[in-house]
Amino acid sequence: GMACIDLKCPELVLSQFADTGTYAKVITRIHILMPVEILMPDTASEKGKGTKLFKLITENYPGVAITAIQRKYYNEKKGLEYIQQLCAPEFATVLMEVQAKYYCLATAAALLKYLEFIQSSFYASKSLKVIFKGSEQTAMIDSASAANLELVLNNRDHRSEYTLLGVLNHTKTPGGLRRLRSNILEPLLDVDTINTRLDAIQELLQNEELFFGLKNAIGHFLDIDRLLSVLIQIPKQETVQAAESKITHVIQLKHTLDLVPQLRSHTLYYLFFTFLNQGMLSVSLRFKLILEQIKTVVNDDTTYLKGSLNMRTQKCYAVRPNINEFLDIARRVYTEIVDDIAGLVNQLGEKYGLPLRTSFSTSRGFFIQMKLDGVVLPEGILPQEFIKVSKYRNNYSFTTANLIKMNGRCDEALREIFHMSYVVICQLLTRIHEHIHCLYKLSDTVSMLDMLLSLASACTISDYVRPEFTDTLAIKQGRHPILERLARQQPVSNNSYISEGSNFVIITGPNMSGKSTYLKQVALCQIMAQIGSFVPAEYASFRIADQIFTRIGVDDDFETNCSTFMLEMKEISYIIHNASDRSLIIIDELGRGTSAEEGIGICHAVCEFLLGLKAFTLFATHFLELCQLESLYPNVENQHMEVQHTRSRDSGTEQVVYTYLLSRGCSEEKHYGLRAAEMTSLPPSIIQEAKSVASKISQQLLAKYPTDPETQRQRAVYRLATRLLQTARNSRLDPESLRMYLKGLKRQYEAELQAASPARPTDSGN
Repeated sequence: GMACIDLKCPELVLSQFADTGTYAKVITRIHILMPVEILMPDTASEKGKGTKLFKLITENYPGVAITAIQRKYYNEKKGLEYIQQLCAPEFATVLMEVQAKYYCLATAAALLKYLEFIQSSFYASKSLKVIFKGSEQTAMIDSASAANLELVLNNRDHRSEYTLLGVLNHTKTPGGLRRLRSNILEPLLDVDTINTRLDAIQELLQNEELFFGLKNAIGHFLDIDRLLSVLIQIPKQETVQAAESKITHVIQLKHTLDLVPQLRSHTLYYLFFTFLNQGMLSVSLRFKLILEQIKTVVNDDTTYLKGSLNMRTQKCYAVRPNINEFLDIARRVYTEIVDDIAGLVNQLGEKYGLPLRTSFSTSRGFFIQMKLDGVVLPEGILPQEFIKVSKYRNNYSFTTANLIKMNGRCDEALREIFHMSYVVICQLLTRIHEHIHCLYKLSDTVSMLDMLLSLASACTISDYVRPEFTDTLAIKQGRHPILERLARQQPVSNNSYISEGSNFVIITGPNMSGKSTYLKQVALCQIMAQIGSFVPAEYASFRIADQIFTRIGVDDDFETNCSTFMLEMKEISYIIHNASDRSLIIIDELGRGTSAEEGIGICHAVCEFLLGLKAFTLFATHFLELCQLESLYPNVENQHMEVQHTRSRDSGTEQVVYTYLLSRGCSEEKHYGLRAAEMTSLPPSIIQEAKSVASKISQQLLAKYPTDPETQRQRAVYRLATRLLQTARNSRLDPESLRMYLKGLKRQYEAELQAASPARPTDSGN
């Protein structure tokens, strides 16, 4: 059971799910949430022994604070009471989902109690958005795969923008960025939702006025989640800071609601309200109602401004006059003091004949500044009346004893103003709370539109295409989205094709030929398609993947005392235990951490297990022996990365040119590891000896198996059957084109039978 809340976003997310002994789902969920603090029962870490889950969390997230909470606070009855009390009525259906879920209710009770304790505040009744999130609606990408694919973090430089998030991020609001990040880590499974997003992006790309108009409007919205979070919290103790914060956030709310009518000027105004899942009229009226409520208390010309003095003035005069008599008196006193300060600085300027001006900072209050341009100081020093002098470049900053006293009176008057304004603002917020769900939907809509505009912006920078969803993964001239942004020139594009008939692709090729890059490219394009983004290709079709697994990288893990081989075995074990028929599996260089014989044996066994699934698998390897699987299984296909050999005119030495192009068949390159070694400074004698030994071993290891004609015939029948099924499911061809395609399939089938047994008649093809 898990419960989580972001203090900047008033949304309580509850989860409860079954997990394996490796706690892969828990670790993945924590990776997606990126917490600053994790609460666990004290019984999990009692006396320093710790449960397996506790140890896994501390190992995987060493930088996250883990707080032990007394077990008695994990109380499911208390959790249900909290949710009944705090959940906004519009989200109350969550009670039906969680009332029997003991674990997530218990964690919710501990979390909300802890929040009250550390925040010294509690959430207003019926104001919180509570949602239950199972792991069924989104594809699962484990934390190791997310790191391997550099989805949100670059492995070499954590500050680098060369990640999938960095490539797609053109968001204008914090909410939009949060939504994009969570979508990349948890892509969608529902094709209808994905296609709705793709429709919206397509419309944005086709309508330039709409695209730039909406982008401009969204850019003016503040962080509505954070705004809401402050507005619905009630402090246990009233302080000046709490009062200031509430006033500021009401001003920001007014600023935000003033922006909504601007969207009317855009062609897709209806799009905004479609995302709100309500009619335009009812939503417009609700926003108007909240704005009218605010305007009965807050001045019309009050707005959100940058600059500490500007904002202080806005907060000071936010509440309308004649609402609270004492507030009006306190404001008059404040105005008089500010006028007196301005008068004092003018008098000092005249007295000493210096160009003095009044300045303000949050830490110092009002102080005096003077530029030295063309100013001659008497005796070269400032008058003794000026104290706390500091000089920066050509600027003097200082104050006087009288000004310090005036600042004190000013702060006192402000405290009075904020205190009385706070009372009025709290009464206003009580009236607004009944419409709070409308603001949640506004936040949701702004972040969704921001994400869609961001995905559309990515299409304008690179040449992306809208993906289709079928039962086949087919990409024409696909490109690596991160490499495309990183490289100054266009990277080499490649075709990809995986179907139920050939769902297991073995990729061979020399070191540095581009195998790993290609594997990551396919996975990244799959993720982009499932979040509703266009993809870098000329054409793209995908099968929805429920899980995306990767086994990439060969580094030892010193923190968990794991060798390369043990790490490989752990990762492959996780894939074998969790993969399903709808998964996408990427395996790069399995079995390199042990001897060649054992490595081949393990790879062969793993391949045979995965071949029993209908999962789409890309398996890159240096073990050419695995290419024999193509003759044993009809759904295996061999592909390789092409290289070209050239000879230098001057020295006559042979050089390898990497084309980074993927082709059918097994790699013909032999001993390419030794070719890579030749490019280093190893002595030629060592290279020659290595070649001699490798050649002898190869003769023993690489015994070619004769191809059985019956197996080839079965393979031809299998290929024909799967292609006919695929055509029946997905074909959009007109009758004449379909007839031509089927004739082509027939000819191909007859040719394969002929190749299998030239002497045998091919009547069975009719």
